Order: sequence, then structure tokens, then C-alpha cells
Amino acid sequence: MKKYMWLIILPVLVCCKSKKISLSGSDKVDTDDFIGAFEKVKPPYRITDSIFSKEESDSSLIAYQIFTQFVADTVLSKHFPKGVKPDLYPVAKVTTEKKESYLFCDAVTDAKEILYLLCFDKSNKFIASKVLFAFDQNIDNTAFAEIDNKYTITITHQRRSQQGESFYRKDAYVLNDAGSFTLILTESNDAAAKTLAIINPIDTLPHKHKFSGDYVIDKKNFISVRDGKNASSFLFFVHFEKENGACNGELKGEARFISATIARYHSNSDPCIIDFSFGNNEISMKEIEACGNHRDIRCFFEGSFFRKKEVKAKQKPKVVKKVHG
Repeated sequence: MKKYMWLIILPVLVCCKSKKISLSGSDKVDTDDFIGAFEKVKPPYRITDSIFSKEESDSSLIAYQIFTQFVADTVLSKHFPKGVKPDLYPVAKVTTEKKESYLFCDAVTDAKEILYLLCFDKSNKFIASKVLFAFDQNIDNTAFAEIDNKYTITITHQRRSQQGESFYRKDAYVLNDAGSFTLILTESNDAAAKTLAIINPIDTLPHKHKFSGDYVIDKKNFISVRDGKNASSFLFFVHFEKENGACNGELKGEARFISATIARYHSNSDPCIIDFSFGNNEISMKEIEACGNHRDIRCFFEGSFFRKKEVKAKQKPKVVKKVHG
């Protein structure tokens, strides 16, 4: 009798296990269900703004209340008006060797459409998001995003001028250990973009260590060094432009001292290795290995930079008040 009972129960168990969980809001959903709704793809993977012309199936719709159970609601509220709940559709998923998940998600309203990248760590905890591109009614503007085998995210915008010239801007990002995206490279053939001011992201951080400061060749070639977590490390930001702007590089990171005057940048999430050597008011930089993600192919992280003298703010003279007896 037990034998026949199992024959009856087994198909029921298989059926229940294979039932697809709906994200429409009617089923109870956990993080595995949410991430599992995204189709897995292998890098390198490219997605273009042609996705905005694609008709999405209502069966794949993610309910707003389900989405915000797993993704901070501020991700959407930054770009959509208060009270507006966009339709949300899973597009694709890339899973890393560390079991991190990169989810491509389309958010749609009648007035706006945005493609997001959502990142979850190996324990399926939401850690970061990024707008890849949004719908643009200008037919002469296009955009696409790529994720490569090293999980570098590259966003490219292209436009055509009224004179028929083709321009592009390419920005590359990596997800850092702190759970946020770091811009590692910007490339453009648009003269308007090239004239933009260079933003030093660590400029205002403390610089009390004896090697902390700004080391420069000129305004477009410099290394900023700021205090690290302790005396054995420091934060840095490098920007260089060579060959009249035809070869550029940029990198922000943390380096650790391997001797009294030599420090090395080497991150677990980045194959790039750079050595920094400190001398008398001077820093020399040398690329040791594989920094192509942070620079153009024809140039390297190298050269000597000289410490910029700090201009100390003038102190107001102290006013001694007379005490009348």
C-alpha cells in the first residue's frame, strides 16, 4: 500500500516544485525567486537601447511591492516622481565566480523608460545599482552597455551632429569592494566632452601623512595622494592625458607600502598592478601588470610627478583685547 501511496504523492511533489513563482504580487517570493526571474547570460554581454522598442510580456512583470522588498526604493524614487510606480521587467542576469549577481532591469512608465543594473552579493543581499541609459526621443542619439569577462561595465553614448559628424562618449565602471561603482575610464572624441573639468574624487580627504599631497606635471597629468586607513596604506587618484589627449588614463584606488618608500596598488577585483616610488618631493609611477581597463591601449601608467607646494590659508592676526581695570 505504501508503494502505491508514493506513486500518488511523487507526481504532486514534482509538480509543486516545478511551478514557476509569479512576481506579480500574488505569490510569496524570496530573494532566490526574485533573482531567478532574470534569464542567465554569459559575459561578454551587450544590451542596446533597442530594448525600449520591445514589447514586454505581462507574465514577466515584477510588481512594485515585490521589487522594493529586495531593492531599495530610493533606486527608483531618484528618477521617477513621487507616487509613480513604473512597470518593472527582468531582462538578463550575469553571475560572477564569487556568486555575485548583476541584474539588468527595465523600468517603464508612459513618460519615461530606464534600464538599470542591480547588484547583489553572494548572500543575495542588494548592494548597488546604476542607471545604464534611458529612452531618448532624439533618433540621432543611441546608447548601449556592455559587461565583459572581468565584469567591467562600459556605457557608450553616440550622437550625430547637425553637420553629420559622429561623436561618442564611453565610460567604464567597476563594482568596488565597498559596494559602489567606481569610474575607471572615460573616453570621447567629442570636443565638448573633452573640455569638461577633471574632477578629483579624493581632493577633500585628509592629507596629513608625510607623503600625502598633490604631485603634478600639469593640470591634466597628476597624482593625488591622501591618507589611508593607517600609515601602511594611502588612497590615490591618477589622471593623465598624453599625445595631445589621444591617450588617456584614470584610476582611483588604495596602495600599500611594500618598503619604506615604495607602495603597490593590487586589488583582488582588478588585475592591474602599479608601483609608486617616493623620493624628494617626487613620486614615480610604473605599471607592472594589466592596467588596460583603466587606460587607452597605446599608453601606460608611468612617469615622474613633482609635489605641488601647498598654499596655506593666511591666518587672521590675533586681536588682544585690553582689560580695563
